[in-house]
Amino acid sequence: MMRVVFFATPDIAINSFNFFINSPDYEVLALVTQKAKPQDRGKKVVQREITNIAKNNDIAVFEPDKISKEPEIIEKLKSLKPDFFITFAFGQILSQEVIDIPKFATINLHASLLPEYRGANPIATAIIDGKKITGITTMKTVLELDAGDICLQDKIEITPNMNVIELMDEISKCSPSLLDKTLKGLYEGSLKSVAQENDKATFTKKLKKEDKKIDWMEPAQKLHNKIRGMYKINTPHTIFKDKIVKILKTEVVEANAGQAGEILEVSKLGIIVKCKENALKLLLIKPEGKGEMRAFDWANGARIKKGDCFQ
Repeated sequence: MMRVVFFATPDIAINSFNFFINSPDYEVLALVTQKAKPQDRGKKVVQREITNIAKNNDIAVFEPDKISKEPEIIEKLKSLKPDFFITFAFGQILSQEVIDIPKFATINLHASLLPEYRGANPIATAIIDGKKITGITTMKTVLELDAGDICLQDKIEITPNMNVIELMDEISKCSPSLLDKTLKGLYEGSLKSVAQENDKATFTKKLKKEDKKIDWMEPAQKLHNKIRGMYKINTPHTIFKDKIVKILKTEVVEANAGQAGEILEVSKLGIIVKCKENALKLLLIKPEGKGEMRAFDWANGARIKKGDCFQ
């Protein structure tokens, strides 16, 4: 039985965490996760789901502010004598001292086909860039960002209207199997990791506040990708009559006539808006001060008609 410590914070890692808890081939010694932060207006601290799972299974939980500078936690991890550390969207950089604790290796699951999209935002970036294929990679952790030797990879298709939440769900479902194959392969000696081609590396960027603004002078496909890639995380928005309108779901349609931002059609199927190239059909939106709704329902209530324009 392999002894593992799991390092993870967001829900995308839950399927993998549950897999290792329930597998007869592994003993999960501890969970290392980031402290829960105050949420919403009430600033109430809500325990993370992954933390609840650990506690319900009598698994020790460590919540360091910065693990590389917390010797007490490091010593406790050493005393567990793990075979592997597994990191999956943990959110902190590990020191060499921590990386070297396990008997075999510290293994990271990264949500891209490395060396493409190193960094903290690979899932959204793949959609925003219009990629049709992405994937997941297991690698040996090193100090340099996402630069460790590759163990295994799986490809994942990005369908034309898939949003970032749906892609996260797919990655979450595919990850346990790849991690399992990786650890067993390294433990048994049947898997040899391969160095990355560093000259082919690309890096993700943190999304900024200004990235949320929709510029109708951009092509419809580019805006569609942006809306899918930032769905409900950094939801893109436009302005109509000085009010913010968040755009949640769209389709690309062919269109030649009209100026950028002009509403070409309002129907039960949605609102068609001209872009630099072609047009976007708005399907689901969230007007300022209101909940999510069909674009057509909003158009009815706001008396939006053909020829009106978004700013």
